[in-house]
Amino acid sequence: MYLLQASKHKMKKEEIIPFDLKRMLLGQAPPEFLLEVLIRTLIVYLVAIIIVRLLGKRMNGQISIIEMSVMVLMGAILSLPMQSPDRGIVQGIVALLTVLFLLRGINKMAFHRPKLEKLIHGEAVVLIKDGILQLDQLKATTISKQQLFGVLRSQQITNLSQVKRLYLEAYGDFSVYRSEGPAPGLSILPPNDKELNDNLTDTGQQACTNCGTVQEVQGPCSNCGQQKWTAAIQ
Repeated sequence: MYLLQASKHKMKKEEIIPFDLKRMLLGQAPPEFLLEVLIRTLIVYLVAIIIVRLLGKRMNGQISIIEMSVMVLMGAILSLPMQSPDRGIVQGIVALLTVLFLLRGINKMAFHRPKLEKLIHGEAVVLIKDGILQLDQLKATTISKQQLFGVLRSQQITNLSQVKRLYLEAYGDFSVYRSEGPAPGLSILPPNDKELNDNLTDTGQQACTNCGTVQEVQGPCSNCGQQKWTAAIQ
C-alpha cells in the first residue's frame, strides 16, 4: 500500500532538493522496492523470451518494418511491469500476447495476399543496374553513394562495371550480383588510397562521377545530363 501511495505522490517544487543522491538513485520508491523490481524483471524477462520464441525465427535475423515496430512496442510494454509499483505483471503479459497474435495474424493474411505483403513488408529496390547508379531510387531510399560504395568494397569490388545488380532488400540488407566479364567503369576506391588506385588500368574512356555511365568522350552524360567526368578504370 505504501509503495502504491508513494508512486502516485508527485513531489512539489519545494520538496525537490537539488542533487539529492537518494532521490537521483531510487526516485520516490523506498529501497525495499528494489527487491520487487528484481523479481518483476526476472518474471517479465522469462515471459519475453517465450513470446520472442513464439514470434518465430525471423525475430533473430533480419527483420521487416512491421517486426521492428513489434520490437519497439514490446520494449514499451515490458518497461512498466518491471518498474512501476502500481502496474501488475499480468497486464504486461496480456499486452505481449496481444502483440503475438496480432503479428501472427497479419503475417498469415499477408502470406495469402501478395498486395498486402508488399504493403506491409515492402519490396526490393534496384540501386545499381548494369554498372549504373539508379539516382532516383537512391534519392527515394536516402542512401548515399559512399554508403553504397562501402557495401561494394566489402565484396571486393573496385568499380561499378563489376556490378550487374545491387538490390536494397525489403528488410534493409543489400544483395549484390556481379557482372560476368571485366569492363570499364567508375572507380569506387577511396581517392587517397594510392597503392590500390595505382594498380587500376586506365581504359581511355570517361566515367560520369554522378551515375557511373561510361562514354568515349566528355560532354553531357547520356544518362543523367551531368558533365563531371573521371577516367574509367578496369
